[in-house]
Amino acid sequence: MGTDTILKVAISAPLRRLFDYLPAAGGKPAVPGGRVRVPFGRTSQVGIVAELANSSELPVSRLRRVQQVIDTAPLLQEADIALLRWAARYYAHPVGDVFAAALPALLRRGRQATSTVRMLCATAEAADLDLSGLAQRAPRQAAILTHLLDEPIDAASAPEQIGAGWIDPFRRLVARGLAGEKIIDLATSPRRSRVIQAGPDLTAAQRAAVDEALAEATDPLPLLLFGVTGSGKTEVYLRVLEETLARGSQALVLVPEIGLTPQIVRRIRRRFDCEIAVLHSGLSEKERFEAWMSAQSGRASLVVGTRSAVFVPMPDCGLIVVDEEHDPSFKQQEGFRYSARDLAVVRARRAGIPVILGSATPALETMRNAELGRYRRVDLPERPGASSHPRMRVVDLRSVAASDGLATTLLAAMQRHLEAGDQVMLFLNRRGYATAMFCSACGWTADCPRCDSRMTLHQRPYKLRCHHCGRQTDPPSCCADCETELKPVGQGTERIEETLEKYFPDMPVARLDRDSAHNADSLKALLEDMRSGATRILIGTQMLTKGHDFPGVTLVGVLNADQGLFGTDFRSDERLAQTILQVSGRAGRRERPGEVLLQTSYPQHPLLERLIDGGYADFAAEALAERSAARWPPFSHLALLRAEAHDRSHPADFLSRCAHAVESSRAPHVSVLGPAPSPMERRSGRYRAQLLMQSPDRRSLHVLIDNLLERIDDMPEARRVRWSLDVDPVELF
Repeated sequence: MGTDTILKVAISAPLRRLFDYLPAAGGKPAVPGGRVRVPFGRTSQVGIVAELANSSELPVSRLRRVQQVIDTAPLLQEADIALLRWAARYYAHPVGDVFAAALPALLRRGRQATSTVRMLCATAEAADLDLSGLAQRAPRQAAILTHLLDEPIDAASAPEQIGAGWIDPFRRLVARGLAGEKIIDLATSPRRSRVIQAGPDLTAAQRAAVDEALAEATDPLPLLLFGVTGSGKTEVYLRVLEETLARGSQALVLVPEIGLTPQIVRRIRRRFDCEIAVLHSGLSEKERFEAWMSAQSGRASLVVGTRSAVFVPMPDCGLIVVDEEHDPSFKQQEGFRYSARDLAVVRARRAGIPVILGSATPALETMRNAELGRYRRVDLPERPGASSHPRMRVVDLRSVAASDGLATTLLAAMQRHLEAGDQVMLFLNRRGYATAMFCSACGWTADCPRCDSRMTLHQRPYKLRCHHCGRQTDPPSCCADCETELKPVGQGTERIEETLEKYFPDMPVARLDRDSAHNADSLKALLEDMRSGATRILIGTQMLTKGHDFPGVTLVGVLNADQGLFGTDFRSDERLAQTILQVSGRAGRRERPGEVLLQTSYPQHPLLERLIDGGYADFAAEALAERSAARWPPFSHLALLRAEAHDRSHPADFLSRCAHAVESSRAPHVSVLGPAPSPMERRSGRYRAQLLMQSPDRRSLHVLIDNLLERIDDMPEARRVRWSLDVDPVELF
């Protein structure tokens, strides 16, 4: 039915469509990319206008009117809208949820998109103050004032620039007339960016990488920067950022974890005088809103963030960098299951700008794209200066005595490095104290009543916890079946920490895992203590592998190199190789040589031998050959349909119906595996099953997905389960 204007609005709802509305009666006109408040069912919702149309599939008489136009200027530009709609189609997710994921919470709730920021600044009186006296009386105030005398600070980035807990000392400075606040209008404030510190001399390989990244091309291919750990990939990023900012463009830098944002922001601030918008889940809603607006308005020259930052609108974006591109943290595992790395590539291609994918252990999909010429590849095979590759060797646990998870060979090496004044880092991807509570008389173990898993013993606090559903309980004093005393079995990071304090009582020991680093402030403090040398021994989990730079570490011990050697997931070998090399790369990053010891009961395992003898490139070549033979990605494409319910039969019934729908469609080149119970069938009291769809042809797979989703809507079995679809899954459990 034709009419003057139809607003097609993206609303966060579990429906894969836009919703048609008539313009508001009088008042401001709505614009694509702007927000509107609309009636939706019996409530009202804030939605985003995706497009204006001349007609609707519904009669005009059935269309409702927009209640309020919130934005007269678009928050999202045409390119942003196109990217979000593409992502909704590719990942087969409700388009309204995808649009909502691109906005901070305050904007989703209808807050006015003001283009102002709150700046912290020093007063004229502070310039004449003797800071030495203030430093003795109030060192925190003096440190903050020193920052503010150099330049005003955006309140949203204050935690990164002057540290957590800045509010109370800043208020005391305000009360004394030494500091204050001023509001800056982003719309009229020019973007600044200048170099304030020159970088070090580049190696020939680094210079070649910079030149390749800056090579003029109308449609530049993505650049894989394949550099060994410590080879200076960040310096390459900084040089390319320098050229990008000099052209007056903005740049987006994606990192896999919150813990890496302070490190790279600190290096950027040392080099450039520019506005940096930092975006990650550890920010308050207000901080996230202000950083987002700084990027969207164009004031921020640089945006540094975790995966959701890939959607941040930037009017002049001229470069995207994805650091540690292999990291699975770039894949969202709940709700809208997107890959920020892959979307960064799509965003850059659509905008015609360079994208750099950096890693010492690139994903096999990325390596394959480089082989096929879809990506350019530049290698950084050596560490700059006097740094050298760490020496890696295995410790055979079959022939070497071990105590509480630490072999005598490793303990002796630790003693040697610590006596030389160096730091030691130990990796064990198991948090807690012991992996199980076990009865040696009858074999009883403390299992989670809601999951198919054992509960882990933690000492601080003393609890049994399930790492899958979060359930915790007091440990029993004896076996529930035979009343025999229970024993803690296996080592976690807490137990290793306890053992280290026994063997090295005079050495400061710290633990880095999700329990000790429970928020951004505690993580920052742990990392700072390690960088400063206050911590001499650090034991940690997967968080250690995330690209941290610890200059004083010369010895790395991998306490259980066997984790992942015999995994059921086809990516197990790849993940283990990446983990070992990433954590090993923390050793010997300066002049002092590094050493890596891998504790294993399988020293002749081909994966370990390939890593030690040939490095990641050799491993990747053989792993790709194995993937090709088995037709696993990147030689095929996957979509995983998951279902769960309290009744065990419901997921199986639903997925069987879906499998039948797929087979009856006779989709060419698509095979179906399952349905089958998930590797952990019961989790959080719900039974889980999955159906895997595989095809060598991406287009055929997506046609099948579209057809299947239409049929699911009519399945009564779908209403008895909670189901989700994961396109390009990185985890198959």
